[in-house]
Amino acid sequence: MRMSVYFGERDRADGRLLADAMLDAFAAHRVRSSILLRGIEGFGIKHRLQSERLLTLSEDLPLIALAVDSQPRIEALLEQVQVISAHGLITLERARLLSGGVADAELSTGPDAVKLTIYLGRHERVGARPAHTAVVECLHRHGVAGASVLLGLDGTAHGVRHRAGFLARNMQVPLMVQSVGESTTISRALAEIAGMLSDPAMTLERVQVCKRDGVQLAGPLSPPSADGAGLAYWQKLVVYASEQTRYQHQQLHSALIRRLRREGAAGATSLRGQWGYHGEHQPHGERFWSMDRHVPVLTVLLDTPANMRRWFEIVDEMTRATGLVTSEVVPALRAAGSGIAHGGFELAERHALSE
Repeated sequence: MRMSVYFGERDRADGRLLADAMLDAFAAHRVRSSILLRGIEGFGIKHRLQSERLLTLSEDLPLIALAVDSQPRIEALLEQVQVISAHGLITLERARLLSGGVADAELSTGPDAVKLTIYLGRHERVGARPAHTAVVECLHRHGVAGASVLLGLDGTAHGVRHRAGFLARNMQVPLMVQSVGESTTISRALAEIAGMLSDPAMTLERVQVCKRDGVQLAGPLSPPSADGAGLAYWQKLVVYASEQTRYQHQQLHSALIRRLRREGAAGATSLRGQWGYHGEHQPHGERFWSMDRHVPVLTVLLDTPANMRRWFEIVDEMTRATGLVTSEVVPALRAAGSGIAHGGFELAERHALSE
């Protein structure tokens, strides 16, 4: 299971920064893999814009804390997280955790899409090269639709916490490589990646690829509003693009965040990657001597399935020329703030669309 907690950089818990309290909890429960990511723009249930583009709005950037482990361990951790995080957004998602003999992972041989996430140390190597660069190039070579490298500020690996320090080498501070592609291409890439890395933590999840380089391949997943027991389904859209991508002379991710906020969406967060690609583009990212930032940006949007149909129309309009858009079913979500609370932590039953 994967737990994702969305909150603000300045949020506090019992006089401490919520981010520190959250990662302390992850370490106390010896979570297999976790990572703390800082967003560059977004808004949540209070509809307050957070953006690095303006000084007054950059003092409280969005954060996402992800924790991946077995269901019993995540459920035990959730009890503590609920206490320290009374506000913000928390989601629970089913995932298949791979480690050790990943080369033997059994995947569907059909055209179904899957999301592969690999958790690595920031300065982990494959030979003389950074491990994340080697992994992305492997994914690209096997025809995987897209991959993005996201740097963590803090997190755990094999249950041990590794926090970034200003003057430290930060060897084991986590990063994650998130990729999306057909199960056949992911399976071929996994067989090679298994020989590159030493006991990596990896997860597989079912997704639907809706658009690729401006071409619509499918609509977003359309689960019912609730399962047979009345537990709600939720939905996630992720837009993968380059930071240089423009929509009407604005950066696409910023224009999308502001349009969704203006139209009344529940919340969205943009994350800047360090390296990656989507579609037919070659892997690209931060280069020391370059003034331009040709890096990937992921924009994550969460809402009810009914509302998501409207938001997908906006995403579709704004990604007519480029970008990779995916859709996922989320079985549990709780959003709380300003006296408002939605959802809960009971997992809706597995739905055929997310199998």
